[in-house]
Amino acid sequence: MSRIRETFTSLKRLGRGGFIPFIVAGDPDLATTELLLIELAAAGADIIELGVPFSDPVADGETIQRASERALRKGVTLSDALTSIARAKQRIDVPIVLFSYFNPLLKFGEEQSAKEAKQAGVDAILVTDLIPEEAETWIEALVQFELDPIFLVAPTTSDNRLKQIAQQARGFIYAVARAGVTGARDKMSRDAEQLVKRVQSASDLPVAVGFGISTPEQVRAVWRFADAAVVGSAIVSQIESLDNSADLVKRVGEFARSLIAPAG
Repeated sequence: MSRIRETFTSLKRLGRGGFIPFIVAGDPDLATTELLLIELAAAGADIIELGVPFSDPVADGETIQRASERALRKGVTLSDALTSIARAKQRIDVPIVLFSYFNPLLKFGEEQSAKEAKQAGVDAILVTDLIPEEAETWIEALVQFELDPIFLVAPTTSDNRLKQIAQQARGFIYAVARAGVTGARDKMSRDAEQLVKRVQSASDLPVAVGFGISTPEQVRAVWRFADAAVVGSAIVSQIESLDNSADLVKRVGEFARSLIAPAG
């Protein structure tokens, strides 16, 4: 059993939902990324997603696009992201999901990407723009190095593709709360709960819900029907607004804690 599955097994035993924060490597800089990984683990993250900056992040909204642009202007690469993980992993034991578009991984080499990710302490890789029909060699590379391939499913995902993803995925399945790009929203889509039910009918893997979750109320709402909530744009927005703040890491940690604080 992978460390991610072990994490979800422990959460189920404890009777609570998981918290998966997302940040972009190199935003605002690599030294801060390392500190943020450590702080988010201390703040209660059960799993952390670290995004690899990419020049054409078509699945992301403006907030994460700007974060990628800031990191790319500083020359941040896939190798830099892996180095940040390796350094942070010396101090934390929270599973890490590398979140990337396929181009940087393909340019690096599929097997080499998987090998170096494993060496850095990555537990799973989610490729936003790789469809399951074209993922065979990529999945083979991940499995070779005992990494979980994570796939996205959306309300528009067909039942046939959902079944295929259920057969190929490991660790958990990432359910997109609504159609469209990432970004904080005021209300949760009802599509999310219906999608989770569809996934659960096709797979026994845990289901994490993301895209648009930005408040404690939304996190708790997701926990009522899914195994974990992913919060990305809301945290990245905090990082952006605190860019020149000396206590950026501390304040992002406080925000993360507020997302999972008990109601009342």
